[in-house]
Amino acid sequence: MVASMRSYGAWAPGIERDRMGIPYYHVDAFTGELFAGNPAGVCILPAFLADDILLKIAVENRHSNTAYVVARADGDFDLRWFTRKLEDDLCGHATLASAFVLALRKQADWPVRFHTRSGVLTVAQDGEHFVMDFPAMPARACETPVGLLPALGLEAALVMKSREYLVVVERAEQVRALSPDFVALAKLDIGTSGALVTAPGEGDVDYVCRFFAPAIGIDEDPATGSIHCILAPYWAGRLGKDSFRAQQLSARGGSMRSAIAGDRVKIAGRARLYLQGTLEI
Repeated sequence: MVASMRSYGAWAPGIERDRMGIPYYHVDAFTGELFAGNPAGVCILPAFLADDILLKIAVENRHSNTAYVVARADGDFDLRWFTRKLEDDLCGHATLASAFVLALRKQADWPVRFHTRSGVLTVAQDGEHFVMDFPAMPARACETPVGLLPALGLEAALVMKSREYLVVVERAEQVRALSPDFVALAKLDIGTSGALVTAPGEGDVDYVCRFFAPAIGIDEDPATGSIHCILAPYWAGRLGKDSFRAQQLSARGGSMRSAIAGDRVKIAGRARLYLQGTLEI
């Protein structure tokens, strides 16, 4: 498997040419700047390859998620996401990156409709922002899993459960200063759920967050879309409003907007293209 960039020109001696060339894009999502936000790989395919090949590509890419996009006869698109360990059932930043790539290729009517494991997800354009329509996933009271707070480096916090465990602390600085024990987190008896830590924001930011999911191959996700399906309903109940500005306080950082829309959540962010080329499979 060889990745070739357009600027390389001629093929190296000995490389066979009878391989499938897959258009490939590396996009930084939830940022307006390069080297920030969350990198996602986007592959444009005529049809899905075997699952083991899709997983191998994701491992080779080394991103938290790689997206695979296939055009449908009805004008919509099929979309799948793979981490370096498994097929994901919902991924925000790689969905945003996929919509960005379709806009770049002028390949879609807007809003674009993606058929996924989580149903049909639409993405609209709003200036430089791409606005995703995802299902709301309110968190509920739960027992705190044994070892969760120590693994995060916390002594006390409110813990709730949705698709992920929602851990609420008092100050943004607590979120920023977290230094989790990823080995301990990966060993917790919480299945494939990750740990989402949040606190009130500062200035014009309504809330901040960080997200850790070592059990699925993501120690810390730099900028995550799907967690706002949980965060927006929580902060709507707490702040008494329905639209928010959020920041993810990872080393790369990420900025997004979220809003409640009935039983859905609108999640908006920008993206930047870092690389485009061809995967030779």
